[in-house]
Amino acid sequence: MEKILPIGEYIEKGINSLEQNLSFLWSAIDDGISWLVENMNDLFLAIPFVIILALIAFIAYYVKAGNKMFTLSGLKKAYGLTIFVILGLLLIYAMGYWEEAIQTTTLVIVSTIIALILGIPFGIWSAKSNTADTVIRPILDFMQTMPAFVYLIPAIFFFSVGNTPGVIATVIFSLPPSVRLTNLGIRNVPGDVIEAGRAFGANENQILYKIQLPLAMPTILAGINQVILLALSMVVIASMVGAKGLGSIVYQGIQQNDIAKGFESGLGIVVLAMILDRITQSIGSKK
Repeated sequence: MEKILPIGEYIEKGINSLEQNLSFLWSAIDDGISWLVENMNDLFLAIPFVIILALIAFIAYYVKAGNKMFTLSGLKKAYGLTIFVILGLLLIYAMGYWEEAIQTTTLVIVSTIIALILGIPFGIWSAKSNTADTVIRPILDFMQTMPAFVYLIPAIFFFSVGNTPGVIATVIFSLPPSVRLTNLGIRNVPGDVIEAGRAFGANENQILYKIQLPLAMPTILAGINQVILLALSMVVIASMVGAKGLGSIVYQGIQQNDIAKGFESGLGIVVLAMILDRITQSIGSKK
């Protein structure tokens, strides 16, 4: 069937124009993300496994036990998560995928930080302006429903292969929840609380930072949790453009029809996802 409206061709011409006219920008982004990912990898891998294990176990215990961390009730509340974290990380180490797990975690951390830096301000803007919300909402719908593989095409075009296109594709895929839930959290702040703040002389910035954001924080933290899980779900797809980590091992297992390698690396991703999910949920439940 003959095309009547070749939208894809127009998009391709636009991408070609962006690549040619803003090559300095893409190069700077590539250098910055590559530097950040590589240095974080080197830093984490330079720390002995036992120290990282103890640190993450302590974080898990602290966020679960809270102010009762030195009491028997705090121990009862937090020991389950702490033991799970220890056993999960020991399992990854015993399977021989600790280095890949660190690489995956680094990609998730960098992608999450970028997604939150972009997403939370847009969420605040959407909550403050119905016009902005009307414009941003369909863009988020597009980002969430477009197949993730499609993001890899322009990412490769702008940044070649490596960690950078994987991070960029992951950011695009995982950003919408931070915008939506920040918007939702701020909009759900009771109007009478805001009016009380205005009655006491608070300006708009004070209302935002001292009233709306603190009250919206549980919802915002739920958005952060979703961003992290979506970023982890992208690690296998990101490996197709050269991103390192457990996803690349899964991809190798698919290519080589190696069930053992694919299952072990996939299990490692599941364990990482569960650990990050439980820790971030515990942080959110404390707010």
